Amino acid sequence: MSKIIRDGHMHSHYCPHGTKDEFYKYIDKALENGLEEITFTEHLALPEGFINKKIIEESAPSIEEIEKYFEELKEIKNLYKDKIKINIGVEVDYIEGLEEKTIEILNRFGNIIEDSILSVHFLKLEDRYHCLDYSIEDFKELIELLGGIDKIYDKYFETLLKSIKVDLGKFKPKRIGHPTLVRIFNLQYPFEYKNKKLLDEVVKAIKDRGYEIDYNTAGLRKHYCGEVYPSGYFFELAEKYKVKMVYGSDSHTASDVGRDF
Repeated sequence: MSKIIRDGHMHSHYCPHGTKDEFYKYIDKALENGLEEITFTEHLALPEGFINKKIIEESAPSIEEIEKYFEELKEIKNLYKDKIKINIGVEVDYIEGLEEKTIEILNRFGNIIEDSILSVHFLKLEDRYHCLDYSIEDFKELIELLGGIDKIYDKYFETLLKSIKVDLGKFKPKRIGHPTLVRIFNLQYPFEYKNKKLLDEVVKAIKDRGYEIDYNTAGLRKHYCGEVYPSGYFFELAEKYKVKMVYGSDSHTASDVGRDF
């Protein structure tokens, strides 16, 4: 097996649900693990007012904080340029119905961004948004609202497909983040998804556009998950269609950089 030398999904001390570990701690851990390239993919600021303010504040930095993130990261990148390749990146949320606002934010920072991930964390049900991975209680509420766990899977993968196909302008990310995140609570709510046709459509859409997949090890560290994203049939399809996968620790603490690679 070839050595993995890149971590393409890392957060920072600017993440409101992460730790206060500063950039240099993440980088030192990457060097300790023999990595040669890393991408800091802090959550891009979210549009205001689409969901509970508390969830927005806990999910992503504000516009002002993201500006500071970019400025500090530019300095750090230069400081470590002879030791490791550091990409300035973001994790962008696809929020159905708020595409134009997302494009505005991407356009504001697009010229700074060197690498990025597009993820689905929020599902739109009628005129309300729900955070898929915020808590197991919220996930249970989603099951009740939709009328079954199979309906959550349907909604998630339908939204994921929209994120892949949508036009988000010239700065749209080309790597799809943790594409089976819907399984984050699968040990509590075990379920084998049967809609292989939809999964096939999703992976083909990724392949046809030349996009990549975030091969994300964070699920192994989640108490109710215990697997990587993607796994199972989705992973088999990604291999079948030869979709490029980039390892990502999704680390929110320095100790998790390159973890489980």
